[in-house]
Parts: sequence; structure tokens; C-alpha cells
Amino acid sequence: MPAFDSPLFVGRPWLPDREPLLALIGDVLDSGQISNGGPRVAELERRVAALHEVRHCVATCNGTLALELMLRAAQLTGEVVIPSFTFIATAHAVSRAGLTPVFADVNPLTHNLDPEAVERAVTPRTSAILGVHLWGRPCDIVGLSAVAERHGLQLLFDAAHGFGCSYRGRMLGGHGRAEAFSFHATKFFHTIEGGAVMTDDDDLAESVRRQRNFGFAGSLDSVMVGGNAKLNEICAAVGLSQLDGLDELAAINRRRHALYRHELQGISGLHVVDYPNEERSNYHFVPLEVDAEATGVGRDDLLAHLLGENVIARPYFSPPCHRASVYRDLRTGGLEATEQLASRTLALPTGPAVSLQDVRTVCELIRSAVSRARSTRRVHHGSSRQIESTNGRIPTARARREPRRDVPLVEHFEDR
Repeated sequence: MPAFDSPLFVGRPWLPDREPLLALIGDVLDSGQISNGGPRVAELERRVAALHEVRHCVATCNGTLALELMLRAAQLTGEVVIPSFTFIATAHAVSRAGLTPVFADVNPLTHNLDPEAVERAVTPRTSAILGVHLWGRPCDIVGLSAVAERHGLQLLFDAAHGFGCSYRGRMLGGHGRAEAFSFHATKFFHTIEGGAVMTDDDDLAESVRRQRNFGFAGSLDSVMVGGNAKLNEICAAVGLSQLDGLDELAAINRRRHALYRHELQGISGLHVVDYPNEERSNYHFVPLEVDAEATGVGRDDLLAHLLGENVIARPYFSPPCHRASVYRDLRTGGLEATEQLASRTLALPTGPAVSLQDVRTVCELIRSAVSRARSTRRVHHGSSRQIESTNGRIPTARARREPRRDVPLVEHFEDR
């Protein structure tokens, strides 16, 4: 029997109390308007813009389209420098906007774009830098801004993970020319499906508004090419029902992140990626780096072991974007840090559906796997017998069985 009776997922959607949510949805149904720029979407945009200290929040039906519309509104041409260590939607949005993604390396400590690598990737065809605030940890915005200014480039951000996070005391959303957010169900804040572009640029915001509604400009005359990327009223109601509880949710996430760090500290070769203490963070992810040489167990071995115990950890972001079939022929710079991180990073289950005892049990499984792998390596050290490769199997360790409340079986994918 596995350690957990039902799967323990990364990114299980958090839902607010049912009564206020259903009341908001009831109001939408009573109004008779469920889409096309209703009052709930407008209220959500106002409140989110105020939270992120920006003039404009333009809600969309998903985060990928938010990215694409932002890029189109910026009127870019040619190439856009982006990280490869990110979800594939970042690269797809660039391509769908008629641009060419150029992959630059990340800083191995922050997992975000390295300004020096970006500088090396710039060519006369480059029109913009698109940074990604991975895990909700902000990019080196100052460093990227300096590169953009030297080369006359626009600076934009994929802030899919960045809701409620800050950089140097200022909330994400108003940095660069614009930032795109995801409100997918697996994110810290969600509208089940949704996204938004946040910006202080009036012209860019107006372009995104028109694009999301067939290019209409207050009439049925299309003034630009557009489509249907509108958020509906019921999804907006789901988002509104969560806003007052986000501080509590961040605190829940922070306690679980802190417990993972406490339980796994001192194990050579394991590193729980931390969040900057001086900034606001949502602590929505618990990324774990696994150094196979130091631990005796590879990331993929550890993942297989956890999956066998019903711990549905995720190997983010593996493969990285530049290894996707559709992008293999594109120009890239040196991506050593990206390759390394993609082979060693694992996201662990967290959030309100994961109890503190669940975290302790997961950590016990990890400790046991590392201990057994090291014991095996010591036994076979010096012999002709080879240690199993990182695609091998780890002897199963039985963690303490602890009662936990059942949750629906919902598969998770990193989505926008």
C-alpha cells in the first residue's frame, strides 16, 4: 500500500467558502448578463488593479491569450528574448504573436533570466525581452531594464506565477511596459480559467481591451484585428470570492514551505528553493533541487519513488522549451543552467489541501529514499557492480501512515 490512500497533487485548486461564492454566482444569474463586459468583470479588474498598484488590469479568458495580446499590443517585430526554463505557453504566446522566441539562460540561483545571458542573445532583430517571474520570485528587473535601455528594447513580463508578489517593495504588474498574469485554477489566485494584462501604459491597455473583443472600439466597427478573449461574469465571480482570503492563503502556503525547508535541511544535495524575505510572496510553489551526485539519487528516481507512494510531484520544467520538437531548430545561447535545472528540479505538493502532517510524511519518504540510495552506493563502492542509473528504481520506504481527509482525484497540469 502507498503512503497516501489518495493522490497528493501539486497545484490542487483552492476554492473559497461555498456560500459567498454561490451568492455571487446567483447575483450574476439574476442579472441576466453572464458575459460581454459585465459588472463583475469590471469590479474584478478594479480590485486587482488596486491590489497590484497599477492603472489598468485587463481581464482575459486565459493567461496564454493575455500574453499574446500583450505582445501584439506592444507592436513588436522580429525576435523576443525569453527563458527556456518556463512553461511552454511562454514560447507559444511569442510565436502566436508572429514573433521568434530566442532562448537565453537563467541564473541558477534565482531560476530567472540572467541579464548577462540576455545581453549575449540580443541581435539587430531583437525588439523585446520577456522575463518570467518563475515560482512567483521576481526577475532581476533592474538588470533586465539596463539591458533593454542599452539596446532600445521593450521590457515585458510573464507574471503567470506572480499574483500578490512584489519586487523592491512594489507589486508585480507595473514593471516594464506591461505584465501578463494567469488566473488558471492551479494558480495562487484563480477564476477557474482566466488571465489579465496589467500595466500603467494607457495605449497598451486600450489595445488589449480592443483585441479581446474582436477589435471593436465602442461600436461594431473593428478598428484592428481581434478575437474573443473576454472573461465571463461567472469566472469573475469566482475570482471576487477569493480576494479577501488571499493573505490567509499565502500564510498557509508559507507554513508548508517553511516546514519543507525545516524537514529537509541538512540533507546534502537537496535544496528547497526559498523566497526573498524582504518581498511579498505567495509561496504557491515548493521547488526542490536534487543533486544526484551529492544525494546518491537522481531527480527522476526520486520522482518515481514519490509517485509510487501517491505523491504526485511534478518535474518542472522538463523538458525545457528549447527541447520541444517545435522549437529545436531555433537559435539559442548557452543554456547550461537551464539544462541543469530542468534535470534536477521537482515541485512538491503544497496548499490548503495538504496538511502539515502530509508535508512531514512526504519529507520522510524523501529522507528514506536518499538514505537507502546512499546505503546502496556504500555497499557497492569499489566493486565492479555499477550503481543504478538515474532511470532506475529506488527501494520503497514505508512512511508513517497518517489519517488525512480525502480530496477529489483531479489531475494537474501546469496550465495558463
